[in-house]
Order: sequence, then C-alpha cells, then structure tokens
Amino acid sequence: MSWKSFFTKEKKEDLDQGLEKTKKSFFSKIATSIAGKTEVDEEVLDDLEEIMVSSDVSVESTLKIIKKIEERVARDKYVSTKELKGILKEEISILLDESNNEDAVEFTIPKVDGPYVLMVVGVNGVGKTTTIGKLAYQFKKQGLKVVLGASDTFRAAAVEQLKIWAERVDVPIVQQGMNADPASVAFDTLQSAKAQGADVVIIDTAGRLHNKVNLMNELTKIKNVMKKVIPDAPHDVMLVLDGSTGQNAIEQAKQFTLATEVSALALTKLDGTAKGGVVIGICDQFKIPVKYIGVGEGMEHLQVFNKTEFVDSLFKGSNLE
Repeated sequence: MSWKSFFTKEKKEDLDQGLEKTKKSFFSKIATSIAGKTEVDEEVLDDLEEIMVSSDVSVESTLKIIKKIEERVARDKYVSTKELKGILKEEISILLDESNNEDAVEFTIPKVDGPYVLMVVGVNGVGKTTTIGKLAYQFKKQGLKVVLGASDTFRAAAVEQLKIWAERVDVPIVQQGMNADPASVAFDTLQSAKAQGADVVIIDTAGRLHNKVNLMNELTKIKNVMKKVIPDAPHDVMLVLDGSTGQNAIEQAKQFTLATEVSALALTKLDGTAKGGVVIGICDQFKIPVKYIGVGEGMEHLQVFNKTEFVDSLFKGSNLE
C-alpha cells in the first residue's frame, strides 16, 4: 500500500528528513561492508551484527535479526547481498509489529468515561515538557479540550516551562508551584478538568531516577489520588525517551518499567542523531507501543508513530542495490 494513503506529503517529508542521519550512517556502513561481495556469508553477517549494535539496535534485537537471516541462508543455500535490504526491512517490520504498534495517522484518544488522562514520566532533559506542549497543541488542533497539570514540582524550571507551553498553545494549566505535593496537583487538575468538561488531561511528573523506590512511591501515590476523581485514571502512562542517547534510553526504559506500569512510549530528537535504530530495540525489548516520535523542533514535528511509514522512511533510497 502506498504511503500516500497514510501520511500527508509534508508529514512524510518531515519523517524522511528526521531519519536521514540514521539512514546514512546505517546503510553506508552496510554498503561498505558488502562492497565487492555477491552473497551473504559468515563475514557479512558478522559485519552486519557489529553495524546494527553500533547503530543502537539492541544486542537482543540484533541477534534475533541475524538468526532469521542465518535461517534464510541455511534454507535457500544462497542469499545475494542484493536481497539483504529486503530481508532486513521485513525482519525489522516484524519486530515493530510484535510490540503492538498500530499504524496510526492522527492524534486521537480512546473512548473513555470522562476525560482521557495521560500521565507523562521520564528523566529531566529528554524533552518531556516539550513533548507535552506539542501533544497539547496536536490534540487541540483535533478540536479536543486539553488541560495540563504541573506535577513536576521538584524543579521550578519544570513548572515554568509547562506554563510557557500552556500559554503558547492556549490551554489551561493547573499548578501550585515548586515543592507542592505532586499528587495534590494531579488531584486538583482532574477536578478542574471534569468541571471544565475537558477531553484530555496531561499530567507532567518529576523525572528523577536516583532512587527508584522513591520514584515508584511517588508515581503510585499520584495514580491512587487521581483514581479518587476518575476511577480509571490514568488511562495511559507514557514514558518519554531521548532517542539521541541510544543505549542510555534503553536503560532508562528498564528503570521506569520497573518503577511503574508504562503503557506507551514517546521517542524524541530522532532528527538530531544517527541512533534512530534504538526505536527497533526498544519496541522489541519492552513490547510497549511507541505512540509518538519527535523528528524536529517545530510543533508539527511531533508525529504519531506509524510503523509502516517509519520502516519505509528508514529504507527509502538506501544504497544497498
């Protein structure tokens, strides 16, 4: 099916451009490693394994893909290097499928009783507040009424940044300032959202990982308090990860999934890095759907993650033929 049936031309161009550094690094290395070779042999597979790991596809995911290619070689006796691109594309698509990623196109919310509540977690510096602001913008563009809650009360800058985004997007924000009780802010936010007839509530939380027990207790308290206002809240807990940090993003995902029940992921800053392969490893390793990706600085550069479009852009124009 043509990509035109999914994304607009502008969105597709943004995605293509956002993955350019990853694509150039990944495929130029593969092209160099197979130069002068006609078939996929043990040496090619060794080189491919090294390239994938160095491109921040996780070791576990890389070994799965290598094993599948080895099985293909054993079955067919001969696999040409020209076939490698198609095999890689197929196997990466399978890994993304297994994480239950939907081929979404627009910013939509599930049908729930009352406002849809999204709790956002992640360490400082990954683009958490920016992602919240851009999400608010995109939801509002869909005609949804959005309320933000500033429950990251341990840094004055976090509250101020969220206030700036709320003003920029022109959506209401509930905040009590620095050192306020995060759960109290979340409680007030949900009450306010219900009173205003809001469609979406996005709750920012503190991004501290130095003490996992404290983090777990804090996030659990916030969730329990929200349930007093909306029994099913939060409907999603979304972890924001900085794609440019590669394996560090995978380690953060490990820590946060141990500390709380994460149901969705957002990967930021993919445009500024050659480490976009981390998307594959994270999807495969954690089996948590990637909902959004950041492919640029602009408001429109936060996109819903569409696995078909992602793989298409990753392999588009690659120099393996």
